[in-house]
Amino acid sequence: MDKLIITSALTGAITVPSQSEHLPFRTEDIIGDAIKCAEAGAASIHIHARNPENGAPSSDPEIVYQIAKGIKANTDAVVCITTGGGMGMTPQDRLRGAALCKPELASFNLGSMNFSMHPVAKRFNKLGWNSDWEKDYVEGTKNFIFSNTFGSMEIFAETMKEHNIRPEFEAYDVGHLHNLHFLVKQGIIEGPFWIQFVLGVLGGITAEPRSLMMMIDTADRLFGAENYKWSVIGVGYPMEFHMASMGVIMGGHVRVGLEDNIFIRRRELATNPGLVEKVVRIANEMEREIATPAEAREILNLKGLDNVDF
Repeated sequence: MDKLIITSALTGAITVPSQSEHLPFRTEDIIGDAIKCAEAGAASIHIHARNPENGAPSSDPEIVYQIAKGIKANTDAVVCITTGGGMGMTPQDRLRGAALCKPELASFNLGSMNFSMHPVAKRFNKLGWNSDWEKDYVEGTKNFIFSNTFGSMEIFAETMKEHNIRPEFEAYDVGHLHNLHFLVKQGIIEGPFWIQFVLGVLGGITAEPRSLMMMIDTADRLFGAENYKWSVIGVGYPMEFHMASMGVIMGGHVRVGLEDNIFIRRRELATNPGLVEKVVRIANEMEREIATPAEAREILNLKGLDNVDF
C-alpha cells in the first residue's frame, strides 16, 4: 500500500457558522487551522474562500490567494483549491481562485446533482442563526442543482491543463465515474486519475460500505486499478470515520474536515485538527503509515511548490 494521504477540508461552502463555533471563516483562522492540520498529519489542505466578515461563501480570488499564500508560508502541505464554489456561482466564478494561484491540485466535480442540506434548517430555525444570510442559504439548498455540465467540465479541464493543475476528481455517484470515462474517450482528460469518492451528500450516493465498494468496482472496470488513486469522504457523523477506516484498510486515502462533518464523536463538536488527529490514530492502530507532503507529491506526481503562483 501507498502511505496514507490525509486531506483536510477546512470550511467548504455548505457548512454554516451557526452549526459550529469551530468553523473557520476569517482568513487568518483558515490559515491557522491549515497549519495545525498539517502539523497533525494532513498532507493536503482543501480550501474554499469565505467572506471574513460574516462567513458566507465567496468566490473572491484575492481571498483564495491570501489563504494559499499564508499556508505556503508556514507549511509545505499541498494546497488544493476548490472549483466547487457555492450556490449562484458560474463556472468562471468557480475557477477564479485556481486560475490565479495555479496550485498543484484543484477539485474537478464530475456531474450535476441535487446537493442539499435543507434538513439542517429545522434545528436552527428553533435555535437561531448567527447571520442573516444563513437561513435562506441553507433552506435554498432544497431547490439547488449543483451544475456541472459537460460544457462546464470542458472549461474546467481546459483551464487546469493551461495552468498545469492536477485535477482532483470529485465523484458523488456512480454515474459521475461514467462521465469521467466519457471525457477520457473524448480526449478531454488523460489519466492517471486522482479521484475523491464523495459519499453521503443528500442527492448523491450513501456513505456506507456497499456504496464505496460499488464506486471502487466501477472505477476498476472503467479505468483499471493501476490507472487511478482514490480517496474517500464520508459526509456526516459517524460516516466520516466509517469511510475513513475503510480507506485505511483498503489502501485508499482519506479526507476529513468541517466541510464534511462537524462532530468528533456523538454530540461533541470537532475541530479541523482534531479530525485529522483521529484519522491518524485510526491509521496507527492499523499500522498504515502517514504520507508527508513530499510523499504525497510523489504518489500523485504533482508539480511541486516551486511551480505555483502564490
